[in-house]
Amino acid sequence: MPYLLLLPGFLFLFTFFILPIVNLAQTSTQTPIAGGDTGQYEQTLRFANYLNAFTENKEQFARSFIFALCATVLALAIAYPLAYAIAFKSGRLKNLLLVLVVAPFFTSFLLRTVAWKQILGEEGFVVPTLRAVGIISESTTLTSTSFAVVMGMTYNFLPFMTLPLYASLERIDPRTMEASGDLYANGITTFRKVTLPLSMPGVVAGTLLTFIPAAGDYVNAAILGSPNTKMIGNVIESRYFKIVDYPTAAALSFTLMAAILILVTIYIRKAGTEELV
Repeated sequence: MPYLLLLPGFLFLFTFFILPIVNLAQTSTQTPIAGGDTGQYEQTLRFANYLNAFTENKEQFARSFIFALCATVLALAIAYPLAYAIAFKSGRLKNLLLVLVVAPFFTSFLLRTVAWKQILGEEGFVVPTLRAVGIISESTTLTSTSFAVVMGMTYNFLPFMTLPLYASLERIDPRTMEASGDLYANGITTFRKVTLPLSMPGVVAGTLLTFIPAAGDYVNAAILGSPNTKMIGNVIESRYFKIVDYPTAAALSFTLMAAILILVTIYIRKAGTEELV
């Protein structure tokens, strides 16, 4: 019976994950057919495709991980106080606040990103306000910048950070924090010694759920950025659908997956939560 229950999930993963991964691996070592049309390739086991793809796009790789790291840190800084307030201070409003956290999912990812372009544009309220208080000059714009891309990524992936944090904080027994107060610990000490360590599984899960999709994102960079803010996802999308260079796109995809897997493994082991692997 357990194997029968696992069968539908295994078939789904085999069909829509394992088989595409195998096909991607085969594509990544192909080369163009001599004299063939555009998009025609043959299997030559050319593993140099990986080295060439990485060296030609190492700037985009670095930018992707930097943007993803910035968005993850910002999302954590915003989501932790929010999740804490919902878990311990919201009272009867808890369910309403949780609905508001997931409410952005009711709207298309694309539409939410386009909305940020309007918010950060000249017709929005952010730029005129910052100019009025003297934070930016009259010639400074926020759209088509790294700032806009990171802000869009932070907003779009914020619920992925908030929900795991809330689930982790909500499981903490309030009596443990009361006991800390009974032992003459102030609020800061209680948070540092009790709340934060007990919520680390949520922190790790939230940062992973934010960093991994952010590193491969290309929608925010395409809509809110410029050619100078292209991420590796934009390069892969261009190689697949515009240049029709399938081997390079496949090699970039595998390189990105391998880099993320290595970083995630190191992060989980450093965080002391190997059971999440």
